[in-house]
Amino acid sequence: MNILFVSDVSIAEVIGGAERVLFEQSTILQKRGHDVHVLTRKLPEHKSDHQVIQGVNEWRYDVDQSHSFSFIKSTLLNSKRLFESLQNQYSFDAINFHQPFSALGVVRSPLSKKIRKVYTCHSFSFEEYQSRNPKPEGVARRIPCFLNIQARKFIERRVLKESDRIVVLSRFTKERLQRAYDVSSAKITIIPGGVDLERFHPSTERTKIRQRLNVPEDRVILFTLRDLENRMGLENLIHAMRKVVEKISDAYLVIGGHGPLKERLFSLSKELRLDWSIRFAGFISEAELPDYYRMADIFILPTLELEGFGLITLEALASGVPVLGTPVGGTVEILSRFNPRYLFKDTSSEAMAELIIKTCQEFKDNPKLWQDVSSQCRLFVEENYSWEKNVDLLEKLIAGVAS
Repeated sequence: MNILFVSDVSIAEVIGGAERVLFEQSTILQKRGHDVHVLTRKLPEHKSDHQVIQGVNEWRYDVDQSHSFSFIKSTLLNSKRLFESLQNQYSFDAINFHQPFSALGVVRSPLSKKIRKVYTCHSFSFEEYQSRNPKPEGVARRIPCFLNIQARKFIERRVLKESDRIVVLSRFTKERLQRAYDVSSAKITIIPGGVDLERFHPSTERTKIRQRLNVPEDRVILFTLRDLENRMGLENLIHAMRKVVEKISDAYLVIGGHGPLKERLFSLSKELRLDWSIRFAGFISEAELPDYYRMADIFILPTLELEGFGLITLEALASGVPVLGTPVGGTVEILSRFNPRYLFKDTSSEAMAELIIKTCQEFKDNPKLWQDVSSQCRLFVEENYSWEKNVDLLEKLIAGVAS
């Protein structure tokens, strides 16, 4: 099949969950003999309008980001123009949308009407916007915010309506999709995310890895990887650490990621006198990421909201690292299936501290227990989650839609 993925992110550099899903699906389908293309916007770091990545052709259109109106206008016009050029060359059998903005330009083209379309819904654009932009004060600021939210809802609703099938990664997203946009259940297919089982795997050399990463060798290492944003729950986790170190004096938290809360979180850590117990590792590259999982005793997922699935949960488990997570979104579906005792009671710092202390103490009292749980983590992911299984289901869905 000739398959076109339409996205607002790039597979040239995987920096988040959306890029990871797109990269794995497009490259695996290409390896299976399909002719795969990605249409996306040109980002500042892109040096060209076209790049071949593991056999996948990524095509990029220009955007004008001077202000919101110019961004929307250039996105719609240029994505439509690029799609029509590609369609005339490759005559696509199916289109898989991954985000709404580039997708709207495509569905506005008459050339797209006869092509069957699948929409992969990672999250809702308007909710992501609301989460990153707290409600402003004053009418003058609230009006642009309101209009931005409504525009995102309009765009997303239009693309969903034009799609023949919709893919979500979790029941959580399916239920929210039905409520937010009144989408029929029959139109939605759940295809859970996956993990690269060769890249993420346990290691017997944790001490050497810790030495290389300059992480204490003889302490209980907690690790989290998050964008430093409000919805990620990192402030609650830092508050929890104050109580954790009172009971588990050798507990040490490594926080990976960057974002707008960096200075606030750093200041909070100093204010609570946790300098000795928390390290901010900053942005962790794709090359370094597997070792950061492997050096940890426990992975912590403190999300407050909008955890559509949680690919990092699978990456940690595949690395043989037990995961403690808040009962939010897709995390519930993964950890309930693995072992519900590893879910925090709620998102509060008190709930986090309670379970972290309990779990650390159990592992300290019985080192063999950690080894047993580590093996269970790996086996669980091997049996239930892989990108090959994810793409098997997607490939079958696209083939059925395109036929």
